[in-house]
Amino acid sequence: MSKIANAFKNGKAFIPFITCGDPDVDTTVELVCALDEAGADLIELGIPFSDPTAEGPVIQASTLRALSQGVTTDQVFDCVRKIRQRTDIPMVFMTYANVVFSYGTDRFLSTAAEIGMDGIILPDVPYEEKADFEPACKKYGLALVPMIAPTSRERVEMIAAEAEGFIYCVSSMGVTGMREEIHTNVGEIVRHCKKVNPDIPCAVGFGISRPDQAVDMAALSDGAIVGSAIVRLCGEYGRDCVPHVAAYVKTMKNALRKAFED
Repeated sequence: MSKIANAFKNGKAFIPFITCGDPDVDTTVELVCALDEAGADLIELGIPFSDPTAEGPVIQASTLRALSQGVTTDQVFDCVRKIRQRTDIPMVFMTYANVVFSYGTDRFLSTAAEIGMDGIILPDVPYEEKADFEPACKKYGLALVPMIAPTSRERVEMIAAEAEGFIYCVSSMGVTGMREEIHTNVGEIVRHCKKVNPDIPCAVGFGISRPDQAVDMAALSDGAIVGSAIVRLCGEYGRDCVPHVAAYVKTMKNALRKAFED
């Protein structure tokens, strides 16, 4: 069983996102270890990019903070090497095609695998263009995790049929960010995915910030993904963010445990 699959084997998964290098690289290492201890099942590591088109203002601001400190892809890789000395929690990169292209696709993905990453999410790469990355991902044993949006419609089954790792189900139209209510029919998207690929885990992200939202989305899927609410704490507390983020993640994970394991 792959490490990503392991993240979903013990109930509903909680998947936090953080931006590498925000507030700094050393704090990122401490954050990941704290997330692991707080109950996270899989972690998304964002690699800073100057034009993060899928992100809302909170994550855009975190990316700008990291880039303004000069955080590079090589520094992110070094950060992961330090993390892997302390935890083997499943991790995937979340970044953009240009980050991979500019580094060199084969070089980027071989290095990602070598340092212990388990997969990659590229929100600006549609299904029809995944051939630019998929062969190298397969070569190095990395899952190219697809995103399925409410607008995917007739493409859902096609994307799900070839999905690896897990499917990132986008709960809301637009960019990432916290929302008061989530109105899209996530359950229908997940059902379509499971119809053609019964074994693929489906996790829901975009808009989740409260325990009740995480429970509602996990009830329709295999897990909940939270980014902006966590990144906001990083921005608010800076280098002192670790205990605040850990407490938040523990609250979210405990809500999932109480709802689905009691």
